[in-house]
Amino acid sequence: MNQTYGIVAVSAAVVATLVIGSAGLRISRTTSDFYVASRTVPPYLNAMAISGEYLSAASFLGIAGLVAAEGVDMLWFPVGYAAGYLVLLVFVAAPLRRSGAYTLPDFADARLESRAARRVASVLVVGVGWLYLLPQLQGAGLTLGLVTGAPRWLGGVLVAVVVTLAVAAGGMRSITFVQAFQYCLKLTALLVPAVFLVLAWHGDPRPADALDEPPTFRRHTQVTVETTVRIRIGTPLRAVVTGAVDGQGYDDGRLLLDPGVHEVRAGTTLRFPPDSPVPGRESDDGRRTGASSWAEPLSGGKDDHPLYTTYGLIFATFLGTMGLPHVLVRFYTNPDGRAARRTTVIVLALVGGFYLLPPLYGLLGRIYAPDLLLTGTTDAAVLVLPERLVGGAGGDLLGALIAAGACAAFLSTASGLTLSVAGVLSQDVLPSLGVRHFRLATLLAVAVPVTVSVAAGNLPVANAVGLAFAVAASSFCPLLVLGIWWRGLTAPGAIAGLLTGGGSALVAVALTIAGPLTDGWAHTLLAWPAVWSVPLGFLTMILVSLATRHRIPAGTEAAMARLHLPERPAGQGAPPTRRGVTTP
Repeated sequence: MNQTYGIVAVSAAVVATLVIGSAGLRISRTTSDFYVASRTVPPYLNAMAISGEYLSAASFLGIAGLVAAEGVDMLWFPVGYAAGYLVLLVFVAAPLRRSGAYTLPDFADARLESRAARRVASVLVVGVGWLYLLPQLQGAGLTLGLVTGAPRWLGGVLVAVVVTLAVAAGGMRSITFVQAFQYCLKLTALLVPAVFLVLAWHGDPRPADALDEPPTFRRHTQVTVETTVRIRIGTPLRAVVTGAVDGQGYDDGRLLLDPGVHEVRAGTTLRFPPDSPVPGRESDDGRRTGASSWAEPLSGGKDDHPLYTTYGLIFATFLGTMGLPHVLVRFYTNPDGRAARRTTVIVLALVGGFYLLPPLYGLLGRIYAPDLLLTGTTDAAVLVLPERLVGGAGGDLLGALIAAGACAAFLSTASGLTLSVAGVLSQDVLPSLGVRHFRLATLLAVAVPVTVSVAAGNLPVANAVGLAFAVAASSFCPLLVLGIWWRGLTAPGAIAGLLTGGGSALVAVALTIAGPLTDGWAHTLLAWPAVWSVPLGFLTMILVSLATRHRIPAGTEAAMARLHLPERPAGQGAPPTRRGVTTP
């Protein structure tokens, strides 16, 4: 990729974000403007903003990388991400808007009349937000490192600084316009290059090689390994090596690699002739990282129990969307419940259309960028394809457009997450001093994940987001569904369910990231906890609530009526909401 074009494109995306965000200084005049845009955002604008913040690094880069590396099983990611809004539409969108709350802790407090439930929900909102921010910062480091050659940690820090300035400047009202703009940029950045890439693919004289197993290098290919890896070779493979393989040093040495496992030291450069099979990376526990048959579902690969992991992915993505704090907070900006439903329907169309594109990039990445399978950087497939297929100035321009879209993906999602986490911190952690402490909370909301991102190792972007979805599904999905549709929910039941479901999923995620278990059922259960943690959260809430029926809040009937009855017609007034914010 041409670094000059890339730097200009990324800089333009950053400047546009700051300029639009700074407009909030002029239009955000009240606390209500700052927190919920005075609940006046129309459905189309709100849908574009929701789509902008929802289509994160996992959507823009991670899905294509996973499809390229692991095959058709990974198509459940875009299906689940889009279908989650259907569940949200049916069960949550309109009643949640009618609740009049601003954050999930607000909803817990208003529905259950419990400060304890509010505090537990606050901790989980912050935990989910920080967990979701990590892959955005990692993806920013990957993109900016590839575009500019800068260290990976610098990309995460830059995104954190830009997001802090944009969110602190104008709050929800300005971020709405920022995220709507960024959705348009992201869609354009994938759609326009996709047209040229498909045309180049169509003109390829060997398009039938798409599903070959194993994939092959289509031309002379040079691969530089940044970290020490172990590769498994099925047939003898020739390569020219500069560096160390199996503990022996080479300087442009011709090497015949025998079948078996070989260790390639960090910094080693391998040059392969055309039509050579791509070696498979092998993890420390002796398993290959790619699927055994890329085009065959449930064919094995890195997971010991592929059917279970598929259900774990479905549970997390289908049910996790309704528990994402940065998504739910946007429904509080709609004028009423009907507008919230219309917003969700539009989001389904916008998000569904977008998700048709990343799998295409994943397929093309497997054909034209197979070296990424060896280096383990398949998340970069979207970024390198224009250079590989189109080339020349046209490829450089398309690559710069994709880089700008990737930058928008990190900025928009990170902005929404920061806004939601800062809202909880400013209301439930810091003394309530309005906008001043909201800006201080913004710094705190960004500082923790930036520190962890710099210190922690890299996770595949889409996988890391999947972990955040699992925690959200296990905690807030039971709270919202039961809180909205079951009168018998009590504060002790909700607290027990949040701690049991969300807490167990959070522990499983922490153990997965730390990596003490790498194989067997124990690893699989921890890596994909939603299958058991979501039912556990529901069951705990129901059983504890039944055991504490005497603790049903006195205002339950009024709260349920508020959630399910249509709003009063415009001009007849509306009941006040919490924290002094009133509906129009």
